[in-house]
Amino acid sequence: MYQSVASVAPSIDGLVLAEIGAILIFLGLAALLATALRFSVVPIFLLSGLAFGEGGVVPLKLSDNFLTLGAQMGAILLLLLLGLEYSAAELIGGVKERKSLGIIDLVLNFLPGALLAIALGWGYVGAMALGGITYVSSSGIASQFIRDGQLQKMGSTKKAIGILVVEDLFLAPYLPILSAVISSIGVITGLMTISVALVITGAVLLFSARGGHIPHTRLMLDDSTTLLLTVFGSTLLAAGLATYIGFSGAVAAFLVGLLLTGDVAIVARVRLAPLRDLFAAIFFLFFGLRTDPAEIPPVLIISLLLAAVGIFTKYLTAKWAARNSNDSVMAIAALLIPRGEFSIVIAGLTSTLAFNDRLQAITITYVLATTIFGSILIRKLGKNSNTKVGGKY
Repeated sequence: MYQSVASVAPSIDGLVLAEIGAILIFLGLAALLATALRFSVVPIFLLSGLAFGEGGVVPLKLSDNFLTLGAQMGAILLLLLLGLEYSAAELIGGVKERKSLGIIDLVLNFLPGALLAIALGWGYVGAMALGGITYVSSSGIASQFIRDGQLQKMGSTKKAIGILVVEDLFLAPYLPILSAVISSIGVITGLMTISVALVITGAVLLFSARGGHIPHTRLMLDDSTTLLLTVFGSTLLAAGLATYIGFSGAVAAFLVGLLLTGDVAIVARVRLAPLRDLFAAIFFLFFGLRTDPAEIPPVLIISLLLAAVGIFTKYLTAKWAARNSNDSVMAIAALLIPRGEFSIVIAGLTSTLAFNDRLQAITITYVLATTIFGSILIRKLGKNSNTKVGGKY
């Protein structure tokens, strides 16, 4: 009896490994197709999750532990790489230079989501979450559009990057506050949790803005293995400890990224990018798997209307950014319209709330609609200007 059970177990593990391998190959081919078509691959990953998850066309019995851990690493790496892109001084400087534009962008794009959440009866917590989902553009998709289209030197690209920088800074206090509000049990506990989140975030930003950073040696820069293991290990350690004390692990990863500056940040971005791409694919797939397709039809019209409003409000943001200049409003808008990784991260934080299923369904539809529209728009602009544009991720 013991031998028969032991002999079956490896075959089950083998099937799970084979299934995961097949999914990764599928995602790789999807990324290749998206690159060839100059299209964002995010919608394909999300649709794949919907198709392979419970209630999907071909539901698969994938390893829950692998997918959950992979998705967590995906969120952590996305925010770590975001932190590595900037220093606190650059973020604060960007806000000072674009205060009026940042306020207009926030009001125009946060309010639609917040008002819809209140109308749906989700209260202030739902308003905070859905407002953030509709506000923050996808830096990942925009940066890929810029790289693939070689748009770095365009004035409109610089304007769009300036807006993205301000939005990224917004995430620094927003994510820990939202996480604290969601996990709060009582008023006193909630205020204490939010205060701790603000103190930690503020201290890191102040420390980094004054030139503080995580110490490193020249030897680390010369040895890619040491750099990869220490940076990635430190990030996971910080994220784990943060989660243990009730702080967001993904936000902790973002703060670690801010504390890595100079050459070490540049090298770390290069070394960690492949890991980010791998786990980000699993992250988007996992979100799709967790969303029941049956939840989408009841909120489809609301989601598409919200997406239409979100596309229009980002256009208004772009129009304000391009005022008094010859920069293309549509080019700026095309980079700002797609919502992606951060909207998914925000929706993931609400997993313990009663309205999470509907929020996830709205989010996935909203992200799909804005990303597909942005991809079509950037491709059309590329054809009109004879410029290669597009995005793998």
